[in-house]
Amino acid sequence: MGRTVLIVDDHPSFRASARMLLECEGFEVVGEAEDGAGALLAVQRLAPQVVLLDVQLPDIDGFEVAARLTANGDSPAIVLTSSRDVNDLGPLREREGVRGFIPKSELSGAALEALL
Repeated sequence: MGRTVLIVDDHPSFRASARMLLECEGFEVVGEAEDGAGALLAVQRLAPQVVLLDVQLPDIDGFEVAARLTANGDSPAIVLTSSRDVNDLGPLREREGVRGFIPKSELSGAALEALL
């Protein structure tokens, strides 16, 4: 069985394509969330090993979601994603608990696995 993944993105089309791509590459997508509040609840309920987390969400941004998930030190691996360029997003590597960043256009199982 592959790693379990929660996909957090406010665009249903991206969630659907990411799910299909990752499942084809051996990951088990255990859930999806469309906003930060939903992501926090889903992580508690589903306990995924990995959270693929969009930076721009309609309520709480991905950075704040990551900070809340990692606050207790026992969090899933968090990989940020965005359609924006990584250089527009500020210092990602300094965020504790965040494994890295994958542009949405470059998402693949191999790219995700390389950060884990």
